[in-house]
Amino acid sequence: MPPLDQGFYEQVLRRIKLMILVLGLAGGVAIGIWKGLRFGTGFLIGASASYLSFWRWQRLVESIGSTPVKRSPWMLALRFVVLLSVGYVIIKLTGADQGAALAGLLVPAGAVTLEILYELTQWNTNQNSS
Repeated sequence: MPPLDQGFYEQVLRRIKLMILVLGLAGGVAIGIWKGLRFGTGFLIGASASYLSFWRWQRLVESIGSTPVKRSPWMLALRFVVLLSVGYVIIKLTGADQGAALAGLLVPAGAVTLEILYELTQWNTNQNSS
């Protein structure tokens, strides 16, 4: 199997991020229509948090192998506590449903699954044409 170029990975990441946005918005609207504004808002909050989390993981992975930056583990813990606190306050202030917010956190898993299916269909198409 030949090595894959950087452009391939960039396209995959671009599609996954786009799918996270589309699934998050579509899911938020659909749940909002079905169950009400509280649930739709909760799902959108969770989907937004999951998008930010995916983006941070992407940055972390891209930083591996580059010039090491000395960071305190306490800063990582502080960021985590601040993120949880902000999420808690947003959910409490908006009155959003917590279960819907948790469901929104699963949006990247759906986006990655769709990307895998897309790549499998592309691979199958490329195999048949050669």
